[in-house]
Parts: sequence; structure tokens; C-alpha cells
Amino acid sequence: MFEAVIFDWDGTLGDTRQAIVIAFQKALSEIDCRVSDEFIERRIGIGAADTFRDILLEAKIQPNVEIVSRLVDRKSYWEIELADLVKLFPCAESVLLELHGKVKMGLASMNNLSVIRHLLKAKGLENYFDVVLTAESISRSKPDPEIFLMTAAQLGVNPESCVVVEDSVFGVKAARSAGMGCVAVTTGVYSSLELEAEKPSLIVKNLCDKRITSFILG
Repeated sequence: MFEAVIFDWDGTLGDTRQAIVIAFQKALSEIDCRVSDEFIERRIGIGAADTFRDILLEAKIQPNVEIVSRLVDRKSYWEIELADLVKLFPCAESVLLELHGKVKMGLASMNNLSVIRHLLKAKGLENYFDVVLTAESISRSKPDPEIFLMTAAQLGVNPESCVVVEDSVFGVKAARSAGMGCVAVTTGVYSSLELEAEKPSLIVKNLCDKRITSFILG
């Protein structure tokens, strides 16, 4: 049995892909910059700042701190405005409910704090998590393990006693680098083959798979 479980948000608990893509595109339109939706989708999980840097470099625009910060703020604004587009994945809340009180629970998202706070409250999930860390909490984004290691420390649990639930290859890499167990779900943009290549402890189609809680609770 693990002592703690750390959930990702985008693509794992929340079906946020549409809202994220639209929010990025609206922010980019304000500086007359264009990129494909797929370019954005394939970077969900590394954080808005790094994604905007990649986009600006692709567009031959110098990604200085000021413009990236402004774009992140605008993307966060639009994502909150688009919160009604975000739905919880099937069984998301039931998994949280089943685990609540049995293990410590953290949320570690490369999204921004204002967005996560708004969505957790809107979806009625804010009371499930003992610790919530976001992009503002760390200096190195996934696949660096910093956010998971910091979440474990704040939960008061050793990394090897934690299991991460993730949908992205970046998140699985980060979990493994942290020395944690990892359940990969195929509800994000990555295929089971892409996730399998990163060697998670378990791969499931969605959160309704009963093996998730069995694996975590032992």
C-alpha cells in the first residue's frame, strides 16, 4: 500500500483539452501569432510558460520574460472564462472519494494556480487534496521531478511511498525520475504505446478501471 497518491489535473482528472487549446489560441491572437492546435496539445503537461516559449521560437519571436508572462496571464484568464467547457472524466470523483481518508492526497499540475483553484471549486473537488502545487510552485517543469518531490515533501511522505496518476509522457517521466509508482491513463493526448515506452507501473484506459485503487491501496 502506498502512503500517498499525487494526481495530475489536465487530461487526468479534468477533460481540459478543448479549453486549454482555445485559451492558448486566444492569448496568441492578441500578439497576432498562430500555431496549430496539435502543437499546443502535444505540450499539455509542461506548463504554459514553456509552451509559449516553444511557440514563440517556432514563430521566430524572441520569447523574453515579459511577453511570456503576459501570455501566461492571458491564457489563464481565458481558461477560467472557458471553465464551463471543462468536464470531469468519468469516475474521477468516485476514485477520489474511494481514496479519500485512506491515503494522503496531492494535486501536482503544471497549470497555473488561478486556473486550478477556480476549476477545483467549480467542480467541487477542493476538499479532496491535502496539498495542491502548480506551475508557480516550482522552477523546473515536468518532465523534471521537482513538482512531485515537492508535493511528497509537503505531504510528509517519502517519494518511494507515493504513486502518481498521470496522462502525459512528461508526467510519467517525472514520476519515474522521482522514484515514485505511476499509473498512466490514456485520457490525454498520448497513446498507450507512447505511455508504455516510459514504463509506468500500470496503464489503464480510464479512471473507471478498478485496478487503480487496488494498486494504490494494495
